[in-house]
Amino acid sequence: MSIIRIKNLHKVYSQKQIPVKALNGVDLTFDEGEFTALVAPSGAGKTTFLNLLGGLDLPTEGSVEIGGVRIDQLSSAEKTKFRLTNIGFVFQAYNLIPVLTASENIEFIMELQGISKRERAVRSRELLEAVGIPDKANVRPLQLSGGQQQRVAVARALASKPKFVLADEPTANLDSKSTENLLDIMLQLNKKENITFIFATHDARVVKMARRVITFEDGKVINDEVR
Repeated sequence: MSIIRIKNLHKVYSQKQIPVKALNGVDLTFDEGEFTALVAPSGAGKTTFLNLLGGLDLPTEGSVEIGGVRIDQLSSAEKTKFRLTNIGFVFQAYNLIPVLTASENIEFIMELQGISKRERAVRSRELLEAVGIPDKANVRPLQLSGGQQQRVAVARALASKPKFVLADEPTANLDSKSTENLLDIMLQLNKKENITFIFATHDARVVKMARRVITFEDGKVINDEVR
């Protein structure tokens, strides 16, 4: 069942008063439970696409529909609320809050959702176990390795029990072993909880594990391969 529908999506930026087309008429659908990689050279539109899909930016033209909701038509407050309950984000830079422990970083989004302290603690422990670092609950980000920080970021993205996760170059700062472990964790969560994962990536290891690979070039989809 399609949970995401993208129609005639355009995004034009202005650089020194010169229009630059980041996306140029993209039409795509995504089904529940997909494990998809978006691949392209730098500047070809894949990160822009993720930002539009997550409601972090507005399209110049076209529509973004998720679960029957046109998120491109929502107000800023409505988009924030929608993201809180539907979308998990994993960023290349981790974006963890440095003064909070791993567990507190994971619990933060649940606190915004109004989930009880007890339930937050239980969910946080479960997620740290799922990503393989249950012993790091009380450790702050700067005391963690890059791979461990990225695992916390993945756990945080899953804390709200989102319908799908958007991951922008999630393995870019990781070594081979950390990348392999992280991808295995994501794949297990995809299969176990039927969460849709969409990656923007240059990493051949991510592409190899993906069940669908969408290639962008000059802001357009030039190939869409389902494996």
